[in-house]
Amino acid sequence: MKIIEGGVTAPKGFMAASVAAGIKYENREDMAMIYSEAPCTSYGVYTKNIVKAAPVVFDKKVTDSDNSVRAVVVNAGIANACTGKKGMEYCEMEALAVAESLMLSPKSILLCSTGVIGKQLPMDKIVAGIKKMSHNLHEGTEAGTKASKAIMTTDTVNKEVAVSFEIDGHTVTMGGMSKGSGMIHPDMCTMLGFVTTDCAISKEMLKKALTTDVEDTFNMISVDGDTSTNDSLIVLANATAGNPIIDSEGENFNKFLEALHYINETLAKKMAADGEGATALLEVKVFNALTKEQAKILAKSVACSSLVKTAVYGHDANWGRIMCALGYSGADFKPEDVTIHYESEFGKILVCEKGSDVDFSEEDATKILSSEAVTFLIDLNMGSAEATAWGCDLTHEYVSINADYRS
Repeated sequence: MKIIEGGVTAPKGFMAASVAAGIKYENREDMAMIYSEAPCTSYGVYTKNIVKAAPVVFDKKVTDSDNSVRAVVVNAGIANACTGKKGMEYCEMEALAVAESLMLSPKSILLCSTGVIGKQLPMDKIVAGIKKMSHNLHEGTEAGTKASKAIMTTDTVNKEVAVSFEIDGHTVTMGGMSKGSGMIHPDMCTMLGFVTTDCAISKEMLKKALTTDVEDTFNMISVDGDTSTNDSLIVLANATAGNPIIDSEGENFNKFLEALHYINETLAKKMAADGEGATALLEVKVFNALTKEQAKILAKSVACSSLVKTAVYGHDANWGRIMCALGYSGADFKPEDVTIHYESEFGKILVCEKGSDVDFSEEDATKILSSEAVTFLIDLNMGSAEATAWGCDLTHEYVSINADYRS
């Protein structure tokens, strides 16, 4: 597998466009379109929040069906969530506008929205944006990058990644983009993620790959513990690479899964690092657990702890907060067997051994915690299973951003 330049337009047959529709933001593009020249097999995973945005309900019907997908339209600024019957009607109107502009079936269109909850979409601006993008679709890195920027809300950086790999002598490419900075606690952030590939793969195996991998990537990050109404992660495969179709498990499926894992993990970590107001990416590795599930529960409990997150922000080596978060996670373990290290580019330090304090340099620990990427290594000394969760520090700026988000 090779890491290459680009995002959703890196695979063959995929194009993108973006436009400043004026939905909420001024002086920036706020709508994006992904288009495939060939029909795509698709699958998606979505928020488990009972309050689901209209486009989530709309998209799930499409990706759960046998319908092929040709285009995805995304808007930033308004979430089209808690919008009732009108919100669903607007989804139908939007899909029809895309279909008419690109001469496609409305059943081959996916829609995603992100932004303020409870506001209706300005359909005149949405439709005008669709028409402009339909006539401005382009291949290449620039088009994909501009699309990844257009879907941002409080994100400070765009998020995209691409890889290539070989399947039976055919070069297969996979690319992705995502947005998310706050309301991030996927349970399937406000997060939206899109993965494109020119690989030929069956619906069954695409579903298996995505539902398996999301549990170890996007579902292992948290910024603030809030599961959005709009979380959507969608994969599109248009089969233009020419490889024999992947319709069963085996070496080729494993290659596909490896690439998908790299795309998802990279985007997930970029989102965690770009948490609203964040100054540091927090990585929590729990190892030597009895089971993977135990390790996942414990790792995510630490990554989600507000007290742990504020300690990282203050560069405070308060390992007691980690033990506390482990203790209320709901997973059973022996506190007297737990050993904790802090690690970053500035070194590694032991701060807790067998559940008790050790003599360590506060100065060295503070320096290690002052990095832009901090790792907690938590050894349970119980078995051989492990898991990793990602989060970020919690800062004053997070409160400022969210206090003013709507107004």
